[in-house]
Amino acid sequence: MNTFSKIYIKIIFAVMGRQSLIGQKWEEELFRYITGVVQNKGQKMLAINGMPDHIHFLIGMKPSCCLSDLVREVKKASNAFVNEKKFTAAKFEWQKAFGAFSYSHSALDDVIAYIHNQKEHHRRRTFREEYIGFLEKFEVDYRKEYLFEWIEKEP
Repeated sequence: MNTFSKIYIKIIFAVMGRQSLIGQKWEEELFRYITGVVQNKGQKMLAINGMPDHIHFLIGMKPSCCLSDLVREVKKASNAFVNEKKFTAAKFEWQKAFGAFSYSHSALDDVIAYIHNQKEHHRRRTFREEYIGFLEKFEVDYRKEYLFEWIEKEP
């Protein structure tokens, strides 16, 4: 094949209703499972981490990959995984929406560090502030009514 590429995408999505359902005791198992789904789809997981109500992960993506299909498969498979393992008393489900942001190769170290330090970042910023910050930084046109369901109130 004569296609050469380096495509890096950070993906963010949240638990349905923004419930804090991802437990510290099993989050690593969830992250390993999601990594396996990504790898089984032929993509490369570079970093994954999150909070009890949302996750971030960075992938090296092949140009043949359809990002929406990949995210849909990750959500579907990980929903089933969490529910089959009975990690939560409530039914676990991801929100339908997701954010995807592309990065250059030179930014990878910073993006990976950011993902690994999620818990520290969220001591200072809410998920809403973080996510809207990404939308504004990447100059994404958005309408508030189509964003994630928020727990915290609008400022």
